[in-house]
Amino acid sequence: MFRRSIQEYFKFSKKELNGILVLCLLFLLLLISPFLYEPHFFTKPINIDEFKEEAAAFEASLKRTKPYSYREISTASELTEQKAVYFDFDPNLLPESDWRKLGLSEKQIRVIKNYEAKGGRFYRKEDVQKMYVISKEKYRELEAYIHIDPSRFENRKEKSGAQFAVTKLMQIDLNTADSLSLQQIKGIGPAFASRIIRYRDRLGGFYAITQLKEVFGVDSLKYAQWLPQLTLSKNLKLISINSADFESLKKHPYLNYKQINALIQYRMQHGPFNNLQSLGKVGIISEENLRKIAPYLNFE
Repeated sequence: MFRRSIQEYFKFSKKELNGILVLCLLFLLLLISPFLYEPHFFTKPINIDEFKEEAAAFEASLKRTKPYSYREISTASELTEQKAVYFDFDPNLLPESDWRKLGLSEKQIRVIKNYEAKGGRFYRKEDVQKMYVISKEKYRELEAYIHIDPSRFENRKEKSGAQFAVTKLMQIDLNTADSLSLQQIKGIGPAFASRIIRYRDRLGGFYAITQLKEVFGVDSLKYAQWLPQLTLSKNLKLISINSADFESLKKHPYLNYKQINALIQYRMQHGPFNNLQSLGKVGIISEENLRKIAPYLNFE
């Protein structure tokens, strides 16, 4: 009985026998295929020396884990330039050819010359180090050779002071000056002159020179630069607050549309305004607005 079960287990149909035969043939082909195709393949011999060189280069590239900084890149570019020749020099008087002799690249020289073209000067040797294109290492190489004559700038300051004293005598009235008059002030060109006049017309005149800071583009530095040449006459165009219509009021920069509408509605319901306190009853108009617009109001 056991023998019969074994026979039944290993008994195959004709289809199964064919499948086993095909499988065996495929297995045989896989075994002999390397021997059939080996002559057609040519392997390149391994060069041990070349392999060692590539491995060493790869290991060297892994040693640098710190990212490059801009100064390091600048320093690397400096090394590619011609060998530096050092000599005593004043950086304010140095032509491009001499900067090249000191080992600076074309990009570094261009940045320095742009700085000088915009009025930049080196008053002390440490100012050279402030140029971002000069690395700390390069500055240490140049430091001993930098010689700046301080008397050059003392004479320049004296001359500038004398010029300023003369210019200071040219006083310009901010409320009456035209565009050409305003342009006589150092730092005011046609664009600024036009903006100042347009804003002055909207206000009805300046009651304080500090209002000049409200003009678009005028910062504290420009204001301080212009202030010594400015005077101010009290010549304001007043607003008849009890009769002015919407079109007249909207021109003034200190009132917005909502405030003007509220002001007119309040005036229609409660009658004319007698003083600044009564105008303050218009809730939408803040104390700051009242303070700024007060010099322009006429309650008659």
